[in-house]
Amino acid sequence: MRFVQFEEGSLKGLGIEQAGMLRGFNENEAGYPGSLHDLLMAGEGALKAAHDRLSDARLLDPSNIRFLPPLERPGKIVCVGLNYADHTKESPYEQPSYPTFFPRFATSLIGHGQPILRPRVSEQLDFEGELAVVIGTGGRHITRERALEHVAGYAIFNEASIRDYQFKSPQWTIGKNFDATGAFGPTFVSADELPAGASGLNLVTRLNGAVVQQGNTADMVFGVAELIAILSEAVTLEPGDVIVTGTPAGIGWARRPPLFMQPGDLCTVEIEGLGTLSNLIADEPPAA
Repeated sequence: MRFVQFEEGSLKGLGIEQAGMLRGFNENEAGYPGSLHDLLMAGEGALKAAHDRLSDARLLDPSNIRFLPPLERPGKIVCVGLNYADHTKESPYEQPSYPTFFPRFATSLIGHGQPILRPRVSEQLDFEGELAVVIGTGGRHITRERALEHVAGYAIFNEASIRDYQFKSPQWTIGKNFDATGAFGPTFVSADELPAGASGLNLVTRLNGAVVQQGNTADMVFGVAELIAILSEAVTLEPGDVIVTGTPAGIGWARRPPLFMQPGDLCTVEIEGLGTLSNLIADEPPAA
């Protein structure tokens, strides 16, 4: 099952991708099943019932809708740093033996086709193509053996980072949370459509058509099941929580000379089986 959240005029809606076409209802139409977050909260069976209903929905014109993040306000967005060994080698850090968790806030999220904003205070806007995991069934002290049963599905994330602000303090949080820097989408893909733990998927980030990152999710230091098990030792996971699993080598900061994203650039992240997330780069508007 492949779901998209969208906005049509001033109305939000939920759709599905089927045979290369989009079908959906907006919130004013009788068939609207609720948001993806509503469906995850409703529990097992709600996604399938919504998908069946949306299979008979009207066709959507992609030029008439605005893609929203699959989840606009997740309860938690937990990112994982240094989760590909080749990326750790290009960083100033040693490979950690415990996942490097840090938070992202919902105010940073944007959808497919929306601009990633280079903030007024920095020119060091960098790309990070990543796999995002969406929790379907919550819990605490989840075992590694049962962890994948808690995954509803997956999506693509471009965790654009403001590098000079990331390194202003030992904690990276501020540089990872500027508004309109967390591109998320375009599609939520249910776990049953992908290999277990979304392992073995090719990931490619392109800047203006040139490949800048190329990796495979099988190369994550900590796989999806392990991340869920370790994180839930401390944190109660809830339906709709998102885990952003890290980026492979090739970031712009590590290049010589550095390669940062500029206004007018197009950044795309493609993950096998999930599709392509595309965002233009724009400068943050000046203060009013």
